[in-house]
Amino acid sequence: MSEKEAAGGPAPKKKGGIMKIALLVVGVLVLVGGGVGGGLYLSQSGLMSAHAEAPDANLPKLVPKAEEKRAALEGEGEHGGSEASEPTPPAAGAEKYASNYYVLDKPFTANLQDSVHFIQVGLAISTPYDDRVLVNLKTHEIAIRSAVLMTLGDTDENQVFTAQGKEQLQKRLAKAINDVLKQKEGFGGVSNVYFTNFVVQ
Repeated sequence: MSEKEAAGGPAPKKKGGIMKIALLVVGVLVLVGGGVGGGLYLSQSGLMSAHAEAPDANLPKLVPKAEEKRAALEGEGEHGGSEASEPTPPAAGAEKYASNYYVLDKPFTANLQDSVHFIQVGLAISTPYDDRVLVNLKTHEIAIRSAVLMTLGDTDENQVFTAQGKEQLQKRLAKAINDVLKQKEGFGGVSNVYFTNFVVQ
């Protein structure tokens, strides 16, 4: 075998080996880059955040009905109330969480949509959560009043004359209030809105 053949033989193998290593390095970089990019996407979209896995300790907590009754019974005992018997279990279909109520003091008056009539309502709000939701309602009452007035002004005249229409209006008002609380506090918590007075003129 000549020196030329001996010298030329191993050279192609080195080039092939270098190409394989280069392709392997490029492949690893692409995989690592894709993993980092995917991780950044998931973390920014909130899918991998700690908040999605563990509830925030600062958020309001649901208050079970049994806990509310227990607190009321203990309060009676402290104030010298009569001996209370064991509370009876809730009937089938009864709500399992307590209701906290917040009454908005001033009534709301708004023109109905495309109508000469106006509506005046008084509102009370309920939540199954602890007092933090009530504090949020009080803190942001001005923004809530604005959202309620906007919702009332966007209400069709025909809707306020039927029971079904009034129920739909209650749901829309609850959503409007929850939207304000979510924007301001990151948590809504309002379950129902009740009319304490309802006048259309």
